[in-house]
Amino acid sequence: MTDIDMNIAETLSLQYIQYQCANRVGYITLNRPEKRNALNYQVVTELKKAFDYAENDDDCKVIVLKAAGAVFCAGADLEYLQQLQQNTFQENMEDSTHLMQLFYQIYTLKKVVIAQVHGHAIAGGCGLATVCDFAYTIPSAKFGYTEVKIGFIPAIVKIFLLRKIGESKAKELLLTGDLISAERAQAIGLINEVVAEDELAQRVDELAQRLCTQNSGQSMETTKEMIARVQELPLRDALEYAAEKNAFARSTEDCQRGIQSFLDKQPLTW
Repeated sequence: MTDIDMNIAETLSLQYIQYQCANRVGYITLNRPEKRNALNYQVVTELKKAFDYAENDDDCKVIVLKAAGAVFCAGADLEYLQQLQQNTFQENMEDSTHLMQLFYQIYTLKKVVIAQVHGHAIAGGCGLATVCDFAYTIPSAKFGYTEVKIGFIPAIVKIFLLRKIGESKAKELLLTGDLISAERAQAIGLINEVVAEDELAQRVDELAQRLCTQNSGQSMETTKEMIARVQELPLRDALEYAAEKNAFARSTEDCQRGIQSFLDKQPLTW
């Protein structure tokens, strides 16, 4: 990490997560490879801090979530799971809410989040990929929610998974607990694209840069917000909400700049 990155890590008290920003792309990296980037309370805390920082970083327009080591994220840390068995219901409720807040934070973040999944994404790790706006991976990566195999349940992530891939395919993943290939993950809509391992970082960066230079950040923020919101509204309410957003967007500086650029046939770099 650079000195600036080290200062950010120290400011946010990051031990297992790294953050750096380059060319308007904020990179949040799970950095616990010796534990296969497994999740525990501290890792979740640090992820929340990093995403909050990136969301408010004026130099950052698009965020990439990636990981160090061979595995993207293996889910919950085994030692952590053993510890949870000794917790009271209230302690477990607080811990469960902590994870829920992370998933909701990523899903509703103002900036686009791309998951760069270079290895297996299991249980909570698959959940991280699920709540990102885009997810790219390599042919050898495996995906799945294995909770039912150990008597647990994929409770929180199913809310987001149902939205992403629908009930039938979600049941296939959640009730069997089976791992699926990257190819299958793409086929059911869990993953956007499968690319060669040596091309993954470049492909993700190409998408991030395209979003940075070709799209209005304000427009992407509003569109992402609306996608999350309209699904919970009755049809008529959703349409009225959409019409209101449509009318408001017309008066924004970004829209005025974009329309003028289109009329003048002049390219616009955001």
